[in-house]
Amino acid sequence: MSDPYETTEAHLERLLGRALNSFDLPDALVERLGTALAHSSSLYTTHHSPSAGLWRETHRHTYLLSDGETASLWELAYRMRGDRSSRHEVFAGRDELALAGARLFGEAAAEPVLSPAPGPDGAEEEAQGWGAEVAEEDLALLSALFAAPDPRERHREYTVEDSADHARRVLRRAENTDRPGQEVAELLQSAYAHQITQAFGGRHCLADGRDAGFSLYEHAFVLLDGTEVSLWEVEHTATPDGRHMCEVYGTEAAARGAMELRTRVR
Repeated sequence: MSDPYETTEAHLERLLGRALNSFDLPDALVERLGTALAHSSSLYTTHHSPSAGLWRETHRHTYLLSDGETASLWELAYRMRGDRSSRHEVFAGRDELALAGARLFGEAAAEPVLSPAPGPDGAEEEAQGWGAEVAEEDLALLSALFAAPDPRERHREYTVEDSADHARRVLRRAENTDRPGQEVAELLQSAYAHQITQAFGGRHCLADGRDAGFSLYEHAFVLLDGTEVSLWEVEHTATPDGRHMCEVYGTEAAARGAMELRTRVR
């Protein structure tokens, strides 16, 4: 499971730590990934066959590096027949991922584990090793970490689990006086599903001569009438005593504005 509060460093460490074959990755790639500033993970393909006792998923993990470029790792998660434990392998390119699928699943993988994404002219693009993963599609994927995208274009994967209570807890821990009021709190009482995502914009800066960290999270909710409502949470340590503080806002612009204000206050 993905942890929205997980740092990029911790995410990479967890990914490589659970992979059975991480030692096969090129050393140069691993070194570059060590400079990653942000990451984005997505489910690429999934195959479930309860009758055959087989399960496999492929995930793409894309990293924004300190030099402004990006790199991707492809993860294969699977269970074999008669074995309920999950196994993970990680690869630098799609070709290697497809070969692993054929190795593990034999004829069942006669169809490619991954279908190459169509290029601009409709032709299938070819993977050329891990360097080719640093491409326009990666930049487009991670551009959302820098700019605020149109909410209508965001892909949501909501979890139905005590969402109204989650909303209450988010608002309760907010310490800013301009947090969303009673009207929003009452509106969120009808929330039945939610999703938490970390937005790019976290940073470290000096506040009163001390190092202070900032993180920004979106808590998106679905109401019973189908309406989507978001709360934007800023977590930071730019406090007089360096303690952890949470602030909640009704819009992303307000949350980012509060972060900018905090970084300027000395």
